[in-house]
Amino acid sequence: MSRKRGAEPGALPEHVGERKKACWGILTSQGRMSYIYQWLDVPWGDGDMGSWADRSPLHEAASQGRLLALRTLLAQGYHANIVTIDHVTPLHEACLSGHVACVRALINAGANVNAATIDGVTPLYNCCASGSVGCLELLLQNGAHTHTAYTHFPSALHEACKRGHSQCVESLLSHGVDPDYEVSHLGSPLYMSCLHQHTACSKILLHRGASVNLGRGADSPLHAAVRQDNADQVSVLLDYGADVNSRDSNNQRPVELAPPGGKTQQLLLTFEVSPRSLCQLCRLQIRNLLGPSRLKLLPVLPLPSLLTHYLEYT
Repeated sequence: MSRKRGAEPGALPEHVGERKKACWGILTSQGRMSYIYQWLDVPWGDGDMGSWADRSPLHEAASQGRLLALRTLLAQGYHANIVTIDHVTPLHEACLSGHVACVRALINAGANVNAATIDGVTPLYNCCASGSVGCLELLLQNGAHTHTAYTHFPSALHEACKRGHSQCVESLLSHGVDPDYEVSHLGSPLYMSCLHQHTACSKILLHRGASVNLGRGADSPLHAAVRQDNADQVSVLLDYGADVNSRDSNNQRPVELAPPGGKTQQLLLTFEVSPRSLCQLCRLQIRNLLGPSRLKLLPVLPLPSLLTHYLEYT
């Protein structure tokens, strides 16, 4: 992901003298959005505006995992929460590159674990982008918020599901993240994992009590899995009670979206003529009655281990 800043302006013609000029620069915020800044009526050389003071040496050390250099810079007076113009902190950089030791050093130096860039990206989100469970656990142990106050901001759980980082998904859910946390334009985490064909993430979400039919609008996770022709994903969803009769925004059922003659279509057609067994229906009903927050209590119930494993899908 690009972290470069805009180029320095060239030398001014001699006849310009002391006239005030405008300068333009394009900055890239961690490869996701570009922002154009225009500074008008600022004389060259006045303060930081003309120097393009963006990424500090502390950012570079954190990004590259140079722990000794990072500690030295902190000892020399660099602030752990120094930011770029896009509000990227050294902790953002360390998490994006997965450098656990640097993350620990920055947190010990007072880094804000909930710092957000101008587009709402947090260090926790960057851990899920890089797949660094070690960095993620450190942040959570030191007070990182699992959700932001604004639902349109990037979601760490959705990012982990999108990239298939199942260990990050497991860690977030273990720390109390809602498996059904929705982002308006992305849908549910389960929908995201199905859309990007990460069956391992889907299994973890469903095991933790994610709603199997909660997708994005009228589009269910099953619709997403069928469109990708992912038979393994479809099979998992059916086991957890996916509704084969749900209709998307185009009024189509999942079987109508399956590629003709493929394994996914055959799986759905077979399922429709052989409905769920009584055992399956009971399992689904018991899990629904318990709810996501109490599924973890299944092992402590006075039940035969065989039944407990059946209820847990293990």
